[in-house]
Amino acid sequence: MTELLKSWLSQGPSGHQLISFNHHDIVTGERFATQVHHLHKQLVASGEQRWLLACDSSDQFAVGLCAALLAGKQLILPANTQSGTLSELAHKFDAVLAPQPLCEGKSFLALEKEFSQPLAPWPQLPTDSDFGELILFTSGSSGSPKAVRKTLRQLDAEVTVLEQTFAKHLPHCSVIATVSHQHIYGLLFKILWPLAASRPFLSDLVEYSETLGYYTALFPNLCLVSSPAQLSLLADALGVERQIHTPSLIFSSGGPLSLETAQNIRQCYGSLPIEVYGTTETGGIGYRRQHSVKTLWRAFAPMVLDVDPTDNALLLRSPYLENDQVLRCEDKIMLVDKDLFRLEGRLDRTVKIEEKRLSLTQMEGLLNSHPWVQRSHLVLLEAPSQQLGAIVELSDYGKQQLAAEEKLSINNGLKAHLLTQFERVTLPRHWLYVDKIPTNPEGKLLRQEILQLFNHD
Repeated sequence: MTELLKSWLSQGPSGHQLISFNHHDIVTGERFATQVHHLHKQLVASGEQRWLLACDSSDQFAVGLCAALLAGKQLILPANTQSGTLSELAHKFDAVLAPQPLCEGKSFLALEKEFSQPLAPWPQLPTDSDFGELILFTSGSSGSPKAVRKTLRQLDAEVTVLEQTFAKHLPHCSVIATVSHQHIYGLLFKILWPLAASRPFLSDLVEYSETLGYYTALFPNLCLVSSPAQLSLLADALGVERQIHTPSLIFSSGGPLSLETAQNIRQCYGSLPIEVYGTTETGGIGYRRQHSVKTLWRAFAPMVLDVDPTDNALLLRSPYLENDQVLRCEDKIMLVDKDLFRLEGRLDRTVKIEEKRLSLTQMEGLLNSHPWVQRSHLVLLEAPSQQLGAIVELSDYGKQQLAAEEKLSINNGLKAHLLTQFERVTLPRHWLYVDKIPTNPEGKLLRQEILQLFNHD
């Protein structure tokens, strides 16, 4: 397997490689190498080994990332820079790489755009030097985030496979994203893969459909890196109308993409998004374009899939993992062929209602199959007793029914649907109908915000 990322990091960009851009600035390989050189020099001189890296601007983030990897440092990537997050991670890092100091009592090096530095070459690795590594964190809905170590070997394996799988669809593409590079999906698809494959990326985050329209009109070939929640909002903002200027390729990851959203995006842009299935720990496992609810997932070339016969859990062997051992994933799958599979829900969301064990994933799957429902999420409410709450995004048909009938009638209709597989005592007692289920920019469910909605119900 070609070491695409390692080769690029070892040699650095060519002077004329366009690294990044926004509406008022570009960063060339020459300028990027100069910034990496000067920051690398400071990092090598520092005694601290564990550095927290956080920066909204993707070009400056990339400077910090490359300089630290070349200096052999360990980089801690927080999901965000909220005080609670940093406090929880404070014992895991000694110093900070960011535009401003984020933590008192920690060493600090500033990430800032510097135009007056004398031109300097890409840092050279000593022959006996090792690259640094990254520590990311899972975004579980409860409990403390789990630290996930990523070596350059693991990241390089995934970047190389992404290029081998999708390069033919990306002719001279520029990359823009609606997701953060602080998470594994954005890190790979917006920063590492574009750098290694010499594709420029937008240094800013795309937050509005107007911004996307501006860049699609500006660039004939554009790759959009997004999430299910953001693609749903985008389709709504565009009125599901066919656009004159369209991205060459659209990626979606971070959660399940509904068939309705996939079809709406095709209506807007003429092609279906490529969904990527994976986790922080595993990296990308498979991909698909969702033509129908029966569309299967295809495993990336180096993946070796198997199924635990006891519960159909996915068993995975992958070069993206730290070792060669088989990893058990808490996703239930049906293996159709050695590289084709169907996802059949999570295995780790089992609760007890009235002493009866129940899979929330299974109930959500049944609820989502109703023509009134576009998406649903079930939560366990603890007070005054353990009860289920259902938060539901209605389909267009469901919204029409809600407008024509009372909420109670909709509740009863969905309960009757659930009674085909579940006992009455296990059904949700509380029902909320919302335009959008609360998610973060990466499409992950915001558990606390969802619970607060039930508190006000």
